Amino acid sequence: MPEAAPQRADALKNREAILRVAHDVLAETPDASLNSIAKRAGVGAGTLYRHFPTREALILEVHRQGIDRLADAVTDALATLPPLEALRSWFTTLTGYVRIKHGLGEALHSAAAQEVVSASWPPVTEGVRRLLDACEEAGEVRPGIDPVDVIMLMSCLWRTPDSPEGAAQADRLMQLAIDGFRP
Repeated sequence: MPEAAPQRADALKNREAILRVAHDVLAETPDASLNSIAKRAGVGAGTLYRHFPTREALILEVHRQGIDRLADAVTDALATLPPLEALRSWFTTLTGYVRIKHGLGEALHSAAAQEVVSASWPPVTEGVRRLLDACEEAGEVRPGIDPVDVIMLMSCLWRTPDSPEGAAQADRLMQLAIDGFRP
């Protein structure tokens, strides 16, 4: 199969604008039309459809980029915060991301979507492992905590209401979990 030609700079700029807008619009209104996304991105519908021929293709790419941003956020958090605060901050970011993802509902339940969603586990698990390793090195958590167990435990965070009360409850739940991680 021949290698795809590199995209022109304006095409890349349009693609990035579409993805940025789609992330925000779909977070607000999961059933937003592709035409409304194109309009807010400042491109024509044809441009959007050239990059993303189906709604599912757009949603899956938004999801993939979200996972990439989550993985990058681990490095940023560890570079700027003490390890335990980095863990807290990252799980708060993950909680917001999962809420958006859940808002997309059926869009992430097709066979193609499941492949993309399944591919998100390794980078998320690796991010949690890096955070736990840093916390362990700092003596803030006991050794040997399984990252997958932590993800499963912390999944309660994205089940809290998306409100000030829910945020307070999520903080309490996170504190309970972290207290259980301590040496």
